This record gives sequence, structure tokens and C-alpha cells, in this order.
Amino acid sequence: MQTQMRKIPVTIVTGFLGSGKTTLLRHILQHASGKRIAVIVNEFGELGIDGEILKGCGIGCDENGVETEGQLYELANGCLCCTVQEEFFPVMEKLVERREQIDHVLIETSGLALPKPLVQAFNWPQIKNSFTVDAVVTVVDGPAAASGQFADNPVAVDAQRKADPNLDHESPLHELFEDQLSAADLVILNKTDLLDEAQQASVEATIREEIPPQVKIVRAQMGQLDLHTLLGLEAASEETIHLRHDHHGSAEDADHHHDEFDSVVVHANVSSREAVIAALQGLVETNTIYRVKGFAALPGAAMRLVIQGVGRRFDSYFDRRWQAGEASEGGEGQQSRFVLIGEDLDQATLQKAFDAALGAVVSAQPQQA
Repeated sequence: MQTQMRKIPVTIVTGFLGSGKTTLLRHILQHASGKRIAVIVNEFGELGIDGEILKGCGIGCDENGVETEGQLYELANGCLCCTVQEEFFPVMEKLVERREQIDHVLIETSGLALPKPLVQAFNWPQIKNSFTVDAVVTVVDGPAAASGQFADNPVAVDAQRKADPNLDHESPLHELFEDQLSAADLVILNKTDLLDEAQQASVEATIREEIPPQVKIVRAQMGQLDLHTLLGLEAASEETIHLRHDHHGSAEDADHHHDEFDSVVVHANVSSREAVIAALQGLVETNTIYRVKGFAALPGAAMRLVIQGVGRRFDSYFDRRWQAGEASEGGEGQQSRFVLIGEDLDQATLQKAFDAALGAVVSAQPQQA
């Protein structure tokens, strides 16, 4: 009877696009040491990249790589707080039915999610009786924060106000960054290998202004941290989340930041890793694109290439072998596909620019004699 009354701890991982949430989840799952963990992935946009990456390291798959039921749940709406009844609650009901097989739940929110309404949902009687929020972990992209991407520039804003007092100077990125920090029980300053000590200290000072004094900031590279730092914090965040400041009021407030962002998918056949990254970088330089994430099928390569970009920084790695028929699924032009998230994005325009950039790279390559 006591086991039946046990509340399943839930860790909510939040953070802006490209901060390293999926990498952190991979690290946790690969070092779980037998802990039975269920994962809920909530993505913004049409392409379930994060879920696919987690499947690539065996999460939600059996020993033969075949997808299985019950460990990985994907929600594609992009905002859990908007779909608690329609999508999130049914998944939690499934987990309650399997509670004897689950030690912990991880929820990766989309990079545009507001964490506070999601935490508040854990006060619903049907959820509260079975789950508790062990902690809200906010992952911060160190280099992006150091570059001022999420912070207002006081000098520039003051100059703009003097020039035109009617301008709207509020930054959606800045407010979203603050809301994700305000809900945190633990903040991970990620990608510290790309920052010097002075930059790390500066970013930490910025973060400290937005979080309660008891919330720790830990530094990390590639999301690699001891699991005791991440799990078992027993914060019961749902009990105090109403005390945390946010910019967006109640969970019923429909004016969420994700409404200000677009998500489009582009695809193509590509000739090389260098060519596709160069083409994607070209799109970033000429459009307001915050995040690029997708898969490339390289000629003659048995492995699937994961490509991720934040601003002009791109990383890539092979995660697993292509499965039978998967690389050519959907026919020509579908082999390599990428989701682009930003502002004022038009799919047809970006697809045309992507094709042109790839064509320019190919034509610039020396021809074989």
C-alpha cells in the first residue's frame, strides 16, 4: 500500500532553443544506472527532432532498435501549458497506470515554453496525487547569454527611446529568458568550454539577478553533470511556483511568447557535411533564425548525421545507422531535413534560398577530370 502512495518524482528541463536540453537528457539516460526513467518531449514545430535524437541513443527502443511503447512520449504542440487537458494529462494517466515500472519522469519542454503554467498543472488533483516536481532545471546557453542575446542592451535601448519614444523596446527573448530562470530550482550554465572565466562570471551575475538566492548555478560542458546534482532535489516545486514572478500571468493567458516565433522545415539532397552546414549558415545570416536542428543523409554514409545550430555556431555528429528504407523515406528531397525556428520565416522563401545555397556550393567545387 505504501508503494501505491509513492509520488513519482518529475524533473522538468527547460531553457531556450539550443541551450543543450536534449544533450542533458541523453547524459542522464545514458548514466541512469538502472533507474527506470520515462521521458516526455515537447517540441515546437513540425519535425520531432529531439525525440528522434533520443531514440538514436536507444531511448524508447528495444535492443534491436525497434521503437517500443512506454518510455518516450512525444508531444508536438510546442507548449505544454496550452495542451494540459488535450495532450499532457492523457500521457500522465498512462504513466500512473505504469507507476510500478517507473522511478522518475523527465520532461523536456520546448525552447519557447513557459515553465510556470506547466508546474502549476501538477496541482491538479489527478496529477498531484501521483506526481511531484522534483525540480525545474533551467539550462542556459553560456555563449548566447554572454553575447547579450537574452538581455536588454541598456545603452542601445536608451538611444532608441530618445530617437523614438513610441518604439516597443521589449525583447521577447529577454522576457522568455527571465521566465525560464524565475521558475528554476537549479540553473545549469552550459557550454562553459566556450567561455573564459570572466565571461562565465559575468553570465552568472546576470542569472543571479533573476533567481532566488537559494537556487544554485552549476557549470557544465555538454550537459555532463553528476546525476546526484540533477535528480533527487525534492523541491516539490508545484507548492511554491505561485510565488515565482513571471511576465505572462495565469495559465489561461493565451498571449504566450511562442506566438511570436515561426517554425518551418526545409529539405534537400546534400553532397557533404561542409556543403549543408555552409548553406544553413547562409540562411541564418540572412534571416532571423535562432535555432536549426535536423538530420542529413550524406552520400555513401551508413550513419545519420545530426546537425544543430544556435546562431552562427553549428555542431554535427553521427548518432546511429540509417534504418532500412529510412534515409529515402518520402522520396527524393526528403533525405536531409531541418527545422528552422525564428521570426518572420516563410517556408517557400527559405526552401528556395536553401536550394540555391546548396547549388552554389556544388557548382563552386572543382570538377573531376
